[in-house]
Amino acid sequence: MFANLPAAKDDPILSLGLAFKDDPRSDKIDLGIGVYRNEHGATPVMKAVSIAQQRLLDQQTTQAYIGLAGNASYNQAMLGLLLKGSDAFSRAIAMQTPGASGALRLLADLIASAKPNAKVWLSNPSYVNHQPIMQAAGLDVGFYPYFDPDSKQVDEPAMLEQIAKLGPDDVLLLHGCCHNPTGADISFSAWQSITELALKNGFLPFVDLAYQGFGQGLIEDIQGLQHLAQQVPELLIASSNSKSFGLYRERSGVAIVVGETLQQATNARGKLFELARRSYTMPPNWGAAIVAEILNDAQLSQQWQQELNQMSQRMRDLRQCLAQEFALQSGSERFSYLTQHQGMFSLTGFNQLQLEQLREQHAIYIVSGGRINVAGLAKTFIPRLVESCLAVGV
Repeated sequence: MFANLPAAKDDPILSLGLAFKDDPRSDKIDLGIGVYRNEHGATPVMKAVSIAQQRLLDQQTTQAYIGLAGNASYNQAMLGLLLKGSDAFSRAIAMQTPGASGALRLLADLIASAKPNAKVWLSNPSYVNHQPIMQAAGLDVGFYPYFDPDSKQVDEPAMLEQIAKLGPDDVLLLHGCCHNPTGADISFSAWQSITELALKNGFLPFVDLAYQGFGQGLIEDIQGLQHLAQQVPELLIASSNSKSFGLYRERSGVAIVVGETLQQATNARGKLFELARRSYTMPPNWGAAIVAEILNDAQLSQQWQQELNQMSQRMRDLRQCLAQEFALQSGSERFSYLTQHQGMFSLTGFNQLQLEQLREQHAIYIVSGGRINVAGLAKTFIPRLVESCLAVGV
């Protein structure tokens, strides 16, 4: 049966991580896989998470199934975190999923069930998993202009020009904040324009929110999403707790459907149950239980938000230091875009030859396309990183 299967292509990010791990050089730098690291290169367990975990262990009385919807307390807490205060909160349902990728796939299957001829529009470029997930669900995929490689900012006029052409058979996938892979986010004005176009043309907005709190702040990072949710009749949201809670390996995510009415959203949840049942059936509970414990406890929630703010401030400081060092060593301001981007990533535009030279000659690992994970950098590495980048001609 398996003799005709071709060799699998290596995942461009995960394979880079394996190559980094096997590199014996002591001064190697990993700017590839998207995880937050502290100054010592560790991805720490947040204190709020440790406290919540211990509470759960002390209180745990069963390992019974939790049901198709997942952890009910988690679902309600995530709805509140993302939509409370908006009109959408009263006509939305949430369903726990195995990470945000699980939410993306489940919602893609929902789209395919509701409208098989739908076309999903992705930013160019977009998260590497967006296109294969949508196509695996049988959906057609298109791309709208997004990133200007010269200015390293969003080309909003070109983006909005394409979005204005979308109609009732189209789904517009947006990054909620901290765009992956570019780091360049759309303005609030663009969110307003997209909302107006969705109301006028009838396309369905679909927001992928994986980095809430890593940009300007927990509330600030969802201003665009909440404006959209307040006004459009239907909306899909996929959200992850991997980054903001540091729960990378726990795979806790949520799929949210906002319907024109609560009954319509409830009907959609019934379909999601059916889709989940014939796939993974039930999501893992541990990460979701931790998140629910934190969000439902005022003191723990405050502790978590303080830690999250410290993480995001560290990323902003790293961006500032990196841009300053580039300016110092290059004598130019052409890397100032690093301070204008948000979150973990920036798309540098380094070409493949430069990336290979950085890896082979300087032990610096960056994924193809030139996306760097700023959150994986230590300040002490910055001078050598900049010197090496300039040495290969960036």
